[in-house]
Amino acid sequence: MLGRWHALKTEREQPIRWMREVTAVTTGWEAAVEAQIRRAQERGEFDNLPGAGKPIPGRDLPYDESWWIKSFLEREALPSDLLLPTPLQLRRRVEQVPDEVRDLPTEESVRAFVADLNAQIVAWLRTPTGPRVVVRPVNADDTVRRWRADRERTAAGRVAAAQPGQVAQAAKPTIRWRWRLPWRRRG
Repeated sequence: MLGRWHALKTEREQPIRWMREVTAVTTGWEAAVEAQIRRAQERGEFDNLPGAGKPIPGRDLPYDESWWIKSFLEREALPSDLLLPTPLQLRRRVEQVPDEVRDLPTEESVRAFVADLNAQIVAWLRTPTGPRVVVRPVNADDTVRRWRADRERTAAGRVAAAQPGQVAQAAKPTIRWRWRLPWRRRG
């Protein structure tokens, strides 16, 4: 009976002994780290650090789970469109086609841009990933037609601006009639 009691007692003491050993190692390690920090302070290695005296950015804001992604995008000056899934990126590019082709010099370059975008769209349509979003290829002929009209419009604007002798007649202001219902009060 005594042997059995002794075995139970040692089994109960083993976790306690292990915790004492871990605590002693941790305490010794923390003391060593604190000693290194104290020596670095005495040498002045923490003086004149770049962020000294400045408030911590975002400290007063509520917690945001994706704070590190937002700070990375801001720090690296990357567009937030990179976080969108592929179909939404393609859809946004399709919407921005008129703005992107506006400064291209030739019709061939406009067609090449549209062909490259359409190749990306077709590649996604073959193996769609992400949310189900309707993305259709861009019509190159319509894009070229809009590009020509935009260029003609800007050229006509430049010609009109280059002729200072001609003054454009101001259009007559249109008269807006105010209809008043008889049962409404004047105010």
